[in-house]
Amino acid sequence: MDKFTTLTGVAAPLPIVNVDTDLIIPKQYLKTIERTGLGKGLFSERRFNEDGSENPDFVLNKPAYRNAKILIAGDNFGCGSSREHAPWALQDFGIRCVIAPSFGDIFFNNSFKNGMLLIKLPQEEIDKLLDDASRGANATITVDLESQTITGPDGGTINFDVDPFRKHCLLNGLDDIGLTLEKEAKIGRFETQEAEQRPWL
Repeated sequence: MDKFTTLTGVAAPLPIVNVDTDLIIPKQYLKTIERTGLGKGLFSERRFNEDGSENPDFVLNKPAYRNAKILIAGDNFGCGSSREHAPWALQDFGIRCVIAPSFGDIFFNNSFKNGMLLIKLPQEEIDKLLDDASRGANATITVDLESQTITGPDGGTINFDVDPFRKHCLLNGLDDIGLTLEKEAKIGRFETQEAEQRPWL
């Protein structure tokens, strides 16, 4: 898993409440267990018209936000089903951080396990970030996980909270397997000891 330390990029505004995982990545894209290639399906029901052409009104189709790395979203983002494809699709598109007032619990956990940073902020601070994001290509913000700060295009700073364990995992690029491998030496010693003491196992 890639480390998450500091992220600087364009923030796209998506002030829609109750964005569920089916909207993030519709069911027809769930036939794969590959984590790559899902970016094309991200918000596909909003990004594309019925004939397959792009919807020019959707934020991620606008030139200023095509390479957005951060999403400023509405309340209860990622609610609905537990599909892990939702954070995979966001990451494959290029988004590594979502900032919202609240998130669906399962989506919240899945995102951290897949190397994404999700930040909960009060609505008044979300409104400020949405205002910053409305500047288009000039809506570049920096998210610093170590200092737990968000720096806006004008240099203003917002502090955010993050669970210390999740912070440790992101900073060090540790998924569940990586966390286990941190204890590889102890596991090896235990297995050697068990083989010596219980050779019949």
